[in-house]
Amino acid sequence: MSSVRAYAVTNPQGALEPFEYELAPLTAQEVEIAIESCGLCHSDLSMARNEWGNTTYPLVPGHEIVGNVVALGDQVPRLRVGQRVGVGWFSRSCMSCMRCLRGDHNLCVDAEQTIVGRHGGFADKVRCHWSWATPVPDGLDPLAAGPLFCGGVTVFNPILQCGVLPTDRVGVVGIGGLGHMAVQLLSKWGCHVTAFTSSANKADEAKRFGAHRIVDSRSSEQIKATAGMLDFLLVTVNVPLEWSLYLQALAPRGRFHVVGGVLEPIPVPAFGLIGGQKSVSGSPLGSPATTRTMLEFCARHSVAPQIERFPMSKVNDAIAHLDAGKARYRIVLENDFGG
Repeated sequence: MSSVRAYAVTNPQGALEPFEYELAPLTAQEVEIAIESCGLCHSDLSMARNEWGNTTYPLVPGHEIVGNVVALGDQVPRLRVGQRVGVGWFSRSCMSCMRCLRGDHNLCVDAEQTIVGRHGGFADKVRCHWSWATPVPDGLDPLAAGPLFCGGVTVFNPILQCGVLPTDRVGVVGIGGLGHMAVQLLSKWGCHVTAFTSSANKADEAKRFGAHRIVDSRSSEQIKATAGMLDFLLVTVNVPLEWSLYLQALAPRGRFHVVGGVLEPIPVPAFGLIGGQKSVSGSPLGSPATTRTMLEFCARHSVAPQIERFPMSKVNDAIAHLDAGKARYRIVLENDFGG
């Protein structure tokens, strides 16, 4: 048995408190990771507060994990003790369904999610299936790598899935935790990037991330001025907007793609799609192969999230900072449990 020190929440209104639990014996295909750091994602808040109705308490949040392998099951290939790896939203998939066999492990209906029905990375240790323990390339800052395993691959996956071309004109709606990484990735991909943001003080930062044009998302007139311009529009926000104007921004064959958890239905007029052969779609995080590709791309092109650091013992302060909308742009918790 292996003991884990962690921070857990026990009810939707509660703060995170010190928590210990025991791990069962390591199975043949499991990897045990000593956590160096873990990103704080808004999904951790949603799970802690049971906003999606699937939280089991006590809950140890955390699914943007970076650490070192300390134990391997006897059927784990290609990983070694001491290797630095990361774990994101998924921690296991069945490896036998048609989705897994064709490489879409992230679409496996039996996939295990790192903080759903099990404990995550606000801890000193975590376990996962070997296929979801992804090596961190040497060219990446390990402290900044954690958010790539959730936010990064969330916005990189549609670039591959939707066939975005380097010659495309693209838009990113929302320059926050997801959007600031999307702008960097799409710019380095070769695209002309338009950033839609409601925060005037983010305009200069968006340009630094690679945006070529800034549009005030509170201005209907500025959004209307983009009509028919965009081959691909990536929505990273989780709030309702004047969606008809954004759909009008699409060029013929353009795609409106959602990765932000917008809870309200998005109205889509049929004739608005039919006339220009436009489409609306969405996607989750990527597969293990897509995650590796994303990490290699980030290392090659110096793409990294802008982070703020907190010791893990100050997790409640970090949550308050995120909840107040002050994060620029991802928060990373550093393991300070000590020996």
